[in-house]
Amino acid sequence: MVKTGWMVIVNPKAGSGKGLKDWPVISNTMNRSGLEFTCVFTEHKYHAVELTVKSIKEGYRKIVAIGGDGTIHEIVNGIFIQKECDTRDILLSVIPTGTGNDWVRMYGITQTYRDAVQSMVDERSVFQDVAKVSFYESKVKQSRYMANVSGIGFDAAVTMKYNKLRENGRSGRLLYLTTVIRLFFFYISRKFKIITDGKLFFDGFLFSSAVGIGRFSGGGMQQMPEAVADDGLMDITAIKRLNKFMVIRDFGKLYSGRIFENRSVIHAQAGKIEIDSTPASRIEIDGEIMGYSPFTFELIPRCIRVVVGPKFRFSKQDQHQ
Repeated sequence: MVKTGWMVIVNPKAGSGKGLKDWPVISNTMNRSGLEFTCVFTEHKYHAVELTVKSIKEGYRKIVAIGGDGTIHEIVNGIFIQKECDTRDILLSVIPTGTGNDWVRMYGITQTYRDAVQSMVDERSVFQDVAKVSFYESKVKQSRYMANVSGIGFDAAVTMKYNKLRENGRSGRLLYLTTVIRLFFFYISRKFKIITDGKLFFDGFLFSSAVGIGRFSGGGMQQMPEAVADDGLMDITAIKRLNKFMVIRDFGKLYSGRIFENRSVIHAQAGKIEIDSTPASRIEIDGEIMGYSPFTFELIPRCIRVVVGPKFRFSKQDQHQ
């Protein structure tokens, strides 16, 4: 039996404990808004995947994530693992309590709890693309679903170091940026081969690359400034091996959306992307370190329905849904 209320999945560790600390404020705001909901807390990594599958099996079709990009990643994967209904039948909302909160940026969801809850009440929504990402772990092919952005090369190295620092108790809004700076002068480019929709896109030494459904990653960086989350295409940006002084000079363009002005940066759009490297390289998917190359990205168009903020502009396709 389908339930009318929301299943609220809270990550108490999101934002260095902000998810737990602010839950009383969030729950009071939801109660005052007249929302019907049930709440569960994650207890370990990937628990949100399990809770999502269980919730859908119990009849919930509206799920809200209280957490950051990692929590959203787990819930989206739970939506795809479950077998109870079409993924498009699930409505996903987010009240951001994470550190980067990059996924919500593209939908105009504010970090003010009152406004985020109001977006749940309004239920303005769009269908978003998702990508199935295949990789190897212990020589076994595995896959995950990407809701926002994946990174390889320098991107993955930074995420791996950043996550370890957080696990060791480090926190702060500038932690990601300081991690980027510390690793920048020591990272060595590797040889990559990238195929987009069956055509050679890049073959050579690569500093870093990102594949995205959305525009934002790394706490507001715009590596895919032209990405649209429901256009049926993934965006890929590749930064060739380059003079590191040029990177320092143009670093601000990562945040302003002008990264393509650097001649060492190339980009494309595709429905399928294949990436291999020598030696094998790690990948981060929605801020989580996964396995090793080769990687395959396959787009699944407009397959989940997500709540958007009040200022989000609908495409013509959305307006006719």
